Amino acid sequence: QVQLVESGGGLVQAGGSLRLSCAASGRTFSTYTMGWFRQAPGKEREFVAAISWSGASTYYADSVKGRFTISRDNAKNTGYLQMNSLKPEDTAVYYCALSRRPNAIMYYEYNGWGQGTQVTVSS
Repeated sequence: QVQLVESGGGLVQAGGSLRLSCAASGRTFSTYTMGWFRQAPGKEREFVAAISWSGASTYYADSVKGRFTISRDNAKNTGYLQMNSLKPEDTAVYYCALSRRPNAIMYYEYNGWGQGTQVTVSS
């Protein structure tokens, strides 16, 4: 089973940038779709972005389109989420997860969740 560890979260001012990383153990990372989700206090976990196993296809929530970029380096077993032009409403715990489904954007299509990394955007 692949295990995931997120990092790169922190406190940033509105308009700033952060780059999240998702490090995967195991040798099968490259066969999974990778997704990023986030959960703010009192809210449901929501889809942020996903990338196909090859990196050829990417999907974004409307709320982050044009500001966030998902990528992966299968040779390093690591995925990334570059977040630019951050807004206070982006404040949440960010999670990465893996799915066997090629176009997965729903949380129930994913398993093997990491522990999450906190992103806080101040106004």
